[in-house]
Amino acid sequence: MHKLLRSSVPPRAGGEREANNDRRNSMLFNRRTFLLGSAGAAAGLALGATSPLAAENVQLRAMWWGSNDRSKRTLSVAKLFQEKNPDISIVGESLSGDGYWTKLATQMAGRAIADVFQLEPSTISDYSKRGACLPLDPFIPSTLDVGAFGKDVLKLTTVDGKLWGIGLGLNAFALFYDADAFAKAGIVPPGVDTTWKEYADIAIEITKAAGKKNVWGGPYGARYAYVFDAWLRQRGSSLYTESGLGFGVDEAKEWYAYWEDLRKRGGTVGADIQTLDQNTIDTNCLSLGYSAMGMAYSNQMVGYQLIMKSKLGIGMLPRAEKGGPSGHYYRPALIWSIGATTEHGEEAAKFINFFVNDPEAGKILGVERGVPMSPKVREAILPSLNPTEAETVKYINALKDQVGSYPAPAPLGSTEFDQRVLRPIADELAFERISIADAATRLVEEGKATVRAG
Repeated sequence: MHKLLRSSVPPRAGGEREANNDRRNSMLFNRRTFLLGSAGAAAGLALGATSPLAAENVQLRAMWWGSNDRSKRTLSVAKLFQEKNPDISIVGESLSGDGYWTKLATQMAGRAIADVFQLEPSTISDYSKRGACLPLDPFIPSTLDVGAFGKDVLKLTTVDGKLWGIGLGLNAFALFYDADAFAKAGIVPPGVDTTWKEYADIAIEITKAAGKKNVWGGPYGARYAYVFDAWLRQRGSSLYTESGLGFGVDEAKEWYAYWEDLRKRGGTVGADIQTLDQNTIDTNCLSLGYSAMGMAYSNQMVGYQLIMKSKLGIGMLPRAEKGGPSGHYYRPALIWSIGATTEHGEEAAKFINFFVNDPEAGKILGVERGVPMSPKVREAILPSLNPTEAETVKYINALKDQVGSYPAPAPLGSTEFDQRVLRPIADELAFERISIADAATRLVEEGKATVRAG
């Protein structure tokens, strides 16, 4: 058993309320999740129900964050898994925003981590080194059949020579835009070779074309670590190295100066709007109707389109110069890991294997968590994809000649750096409480104090 550190991501002021404690016989929802209807309700009932005959069954706790659509798909797959494995039951919990990380920190401190829990590329290194995850190597290939994924794909979730999670799909950074708004305004949306300078001009132009008080061209992107990552990679640098930060004060100044200039020229939403964003689909300025463009991950297009009336378009993030590096790379969209404190590692691995390898499960999941890693599942779902889902697959395929190498695993403290350093400093800057120079200095100084080698 790994030693569990009591330190993790501290809760942010004003964050989501922590969900209720796990209960054996019920599905748990906090204020940002929902009660499923029809088939979904049946899934919730089946997942939470027990009977004397099932009293000796193994019960797994699964925890994830995401949209209502993700929860519905996850519960449906869990129900299918239970039908095929009646000796294993699943109790699911869906949280959102910072409430997820607060909950995980509490579980780590109490040595009661969910049997199966969700991570992402920027957090798997951090949490595996904190002792939150169980190494998955012993389950391969007996329980976890990932031979068809390819060794390079498994490297995406390998840290210090051990496999700590299974990627649920491939994705990449992306720029979403309101295709209807651009068509109505007669403005050409950003393309494959759009520079950051050109993007700024487009953002200002679409703001003017909207002609509405509370609608702007795009987000205040200084707040997004993944966009900063791409920006730095385009310039031969990086957000992180294996030992700490990969950038300095001058690079941070350039980054902040760009976004402050664009904000003051009317190309981004205001600070009061941007601070609503909790890195979830339903709090993004695009989905809230405050902007015509948004920056996110390609697999999230499905979730965005479900809650938006306008037709969405998808493209790459802008680049530093035409023909230059894109800053993009393929990444596991999301990851299932097994909790280090579990007493049911084998059963948890069996559930993950079903999630990534069963064609019927794949049809339920679609590409909401990314393009499936399994070639067999990918082939099985293609005929059933709707136009939005097909667009995400097309986008991932189009990036083939644009992506660079996958970066080194993020060091310890990277999650805390994103949530407690980068975002709050960007907010202070947007509210004009600090200068660009002070923001850049603080970002590096506080970043160095937070991010460290494992």
